[in-house]
Amino acid sequence: MTGHSPSIYERFVKRALDILLSVVALVVLSPILVVTAVLVRVKLGSPILFKQIRPGRRNSETGEEELFKLFKFRTMTDGRDEEGNLLPDSQRLTPFGKALRSTSIDELPELINILKGDIVPRRASTPCYSLPSLLHP
Repeated sequence: MTGHSPSIYERFVKRALDILLSVVALVVLSPILVVTAVLVRVKLGSPILFKQIRPGRRNSETGEEELFKLFKFRTMTDGRDEEGNLLPDSQRLTPFGKALRSTSIDELPELINILKGDIVPRRASTPCYSLPSLLHP
Protein backbone atom coordinates (compact mmCIF):
# COMPACT_ATOMS: atom_id res chain seq x y z
CA MET A 1 0.00 0.00 0.00
CA THR A 2 1.17 3.49 -0.77
CA GLY A 3 -0.34 5.23 2.23
CA HIS A 4 -1.85 7.80 -0.11
CA SER A 5 -5.31 8.89 0.94
CA PRO A 6 -7.41 9.95 -2.05
CA SER A 7 -8.41 13.59 -2.29
CA ILE A 8 -12.03 14.69 -2.59
CA TYR A 9 -11.40 15.20 -6.31
CA GLU A 10 -10.07 11.64 -6.71
CA ARG A 11 -12.88 10.12 -4.65
CA PHE A 12 -15.89 11.94 -6.08
CA VAL A 13 -15.30 14.41 -8.92
CA LYS A 14 -13.00 12.26 -11.05
CA ARG A 15 -15.33 9.24 -11.00
CA ALA A 16 -18.35 11.42 -11.80
CA LEU A 17 -16.45 12.92 -14.74
CA ASP A 18 -15.41 9.45 -15.92
CA ILE A 19 -19.05 8.34 -15.91
CA LEU A 20 -20.38 11.50 -17.54
CA LEU A 21 -17.75 11.67 -20.27
CA SER A 22 -17.88 7.95 -21.09
CA VAL A 23 -21.68 8.08 -21.42
CA VAL A 24 -21.45 11.15 -23.66
CA ALA A 25 -18.73 9.48 -25.76
CA LEU A 26 -20.78 6.27 -26.06
CA VAL A 27 -23.82 8.24 -27.24
CA VAL A 28 -21.88 10.45 -29.67
CA LEU A 29 -19.87 7.53 -31.04
CA SER A 30 -22.79 5.07 -31.11
CA PRO A 31 -23.15 5.24 -34.94
CA ILE A 32 -19.47 4.29 -35.31
CA LEU A 33 -19.84 1.57 -32.68
CA VAL A 34 -22.90 0.07 -34.41
CA VAL A 35 -21.38 0.17 -37.92
CA THR A 36 -18.12 -1.32 -36.63
CA ALA A 37 -19.97 -4.07 -34.76
CA VAL A 38 -21.92 -5.00 -37.89
CA LEU A 39 -18.75 -5.00 -40.02
CA VAL A 40 -16.86 -7.14 -37.48
CA ARG A 41 -19.76 -9.60 -37.45
CA VAL A 42 -19.87 -9.77 -41.27
CA LYS A 43 -16.10 -9.86 -41.88
CA LEU A 44 -14.85 -11.82 -38.86
CA GLY A 45 -17.91 -13.57 -37.41
CA SER A 46 -18.75 -14.00 -33.76
CA PRO A 47 -17.95 -12.90 -31.15
CA ILE A 48 -17.86 -9.22 -32.04
CA LEU A 49 -15.94 -8.22 -28.93
CA PHE A 50 -12.56 -9.51 -27.85
CA LYS A 51 -12.36 -9.93 -24.09
CA GLN A 52 -9.09 -10.19 -22.20
CA ILE A 53 -8.42 -10.48 -18.49
CA ARG A 54 -6.15 -7.65 -17.36
CA PRO A 55 -4.84 -6.47 -14.02
CA GLY A 56 -6.54 -3.30 -12.84
CA ARG A 57 -6.63 -1.18 -9.75
CA ARG A 58 -5.16 -2.29 -6.48
CA ASN A 59 -7.56 -3.42 -3.79
CA SER A 60 -7.30 -0.81 -1.04
CA GLU A 61 -7.59 -3.44 1.69
CA THR A 62 -5.38 -6.25 0.35
CA GLY A 63 -3.04 -4.26 -1.88
CA GLU A 64 -3.45 -6.88 -4.63
CA GLU A 65 -4.31 -6.02 -8.21
CA GLU A 66 -7.88 -6.83 -9.14
CA LEU A 67 -8.56 -8.48 -12.48
CA PHE A 68 -11.14 -7.23 -14.98
CA LYS A 69 -12.32 -8.04 -18.51
CA LEU A 70 -11.09 -5.53 -21.07
CA PHE A 71 -13.35 -5.12 -24.12
CA LYS A 72 -12.17 -4.37 -27.66
CA PHE A 73 -13.54 -5.00 -31.12
CA ARG A 74 -12.20 -8.21 -32.56
CA THR A 75 -9.51 -7.72 -35.24
CA MET A 76 -8.37 -11.29 -35.93
CA THR A 77 -9.87 -14.46 -37.32
CA ASP A 78 -9.90 -17.74 -35.41
CA GLY A 79 -7.77 -19.42 -38.10
CA ARG A 80 -6.23 -22.72 -37.02
CA ASP A 81 -3.74 -25.16 -38.49
CA GLU A 82 -4.38 -28.86 -39.23
CA GLU A 83 -3.68 -29.76 -35.59
CA GLY A 84 -6.20 -27.23 -34.26
CA ASN A 85 -3.64 -24.71 -32.99
CA LEU A 86 -4.25 -21.03 -33.59
CA LEU A 87 -2.27 -19.62 -36.50
CA PRO A 88 0.28 -16.90 -35.72
CA ASP A 89 -1.17 -13.42 -35.12
CA SER A 90 0.38 -12.14 -38.36
CA GLN A 91 -1.68 -14.66 -40.34
CA ARG A 92 -4.92 -14.07 -38.44
CA LEU A 93 -4.86 -10.25 -38.55
CA THR A 94 -7.00 -9.14 -41.50
CA PRO A 95 -6.69 -5.92 -43.51
CA PHE A 96 -9.96 -4.84 -41.88
CA GLY A 97 -8.46 -5.58 -38.45
CA LYS A 98 -5.33 -3.59 -39.33
CA ALA A 99 -7.54 -0.63 -40.27
CA LEU A 100 -9.42 -0.88 -36.96
CA ARG A 101 -6.15 -0.94 -35.05
CA SER A 102 -4.48 1.88 -36.99
CA THR A 103 -7.46 4.17 -36.30
CA SER A 104 -7.88 2.87 -32.70
CA ILE A 105 -11.54 2.15 -33.43
CA ASP A 106 -10.95 -1.32 -31.99
CA GLU A 107 -10.47 0.36 -28.58
CA LEU A 108 -13.83 2.19 -28.47
CA PRO A 109 -15.51 -0.58 -26.42
CA GLU A 110 -13.07 0.30 -23.63
CA LEU A 111 -15.50 3.13 -22.89
CA ILE A 112 -17.63 0.40 -21.28
CA ASN A 113 -14.70 -0.43 -18.99
CA ILE A 114 -14.35 3.24 -18.07
CA LEU A 115 -18.08 3.44 -17.35
CA LYS A 116 -17.85 0.34 -15.14
CA GLY A 117 -14.86 1.82 -13.29
CA ASP A 118 -12.49 -0.97 -14.36
CA ILE A 119 -9.98 1.42 -15.92
CA VAL A 120 -9.37 5.13 -15.87
CA PRO A 121 -9.06 7.14 -19.07
CA ARG A 122 -5.47 7.59 -20.10
CA ARG A 123 -3.97 10.73 -21.51
CA ALA A 124 -3.33 10.81 -25.22
CA SER A 125 0.13 9.56 -25.96
CA THR A 126 2.14 12.61 -26.87
CA PRO A 127 5.90 12.78 -26.94
CA CYS A 128 7.54 14.85 -24.24
CA TYR A 129 10.23 17.23 -25.35
CA SER A 130 12.35 19.53 -23.31
CA LEU A 131 13.08 22.99 -24.67
CA PRO A 132 16.85 22.34 -24.96
CA SER A 133 16.28 19.17 -27.03
CA LEU A 134 14.07 21.14 -29.42
CA LEU A 135 16.59 23.95 -29.77
CA HIS A 136 19.65 21.68 -30.11
CA PRO A 137 18.65 18.38 -31.74
